[in-house]
Parts: sequence; structure tokens; C-alpha cells
Amino acid sequence: MLDLLQDLWAFMKERKKYWLAPIIVMMLLLGTLIVLSEGSAVAPFIYTLF
Repeated sequence: MLDLLQDLWAFMKERKKYWLAPIIVMMLLLGTLIVLSEGSAVAPFIYTLF
């Protein structure tokens, strides 16, 4: 996983695609939120956000 992040950062740095970083971070956060809401004790609190 760390190797993937390093490759991704090297790609963005070389191609000057820094605008991709916020998109990737938001996708990771939303993915984590979805995983946490799958039947855990945190789910009722997450649903109140939406």
C-alpha cells in the first residue's frame, strides 16, 4: 500500500497534477466512512451527518 502511495505521489509530482491530491484524499475518506458504517456501533452517528 505504501508503495502505491509513493508511486502516485511521484506521478503527481512529475506530471504537475497536484490538483489530484484533494480528490484522492476525499475518495479515501469517503471509502473509510463507508467501511465504518457497515454495521458498526459508529453507524448511527455517521447517518446523522447526512
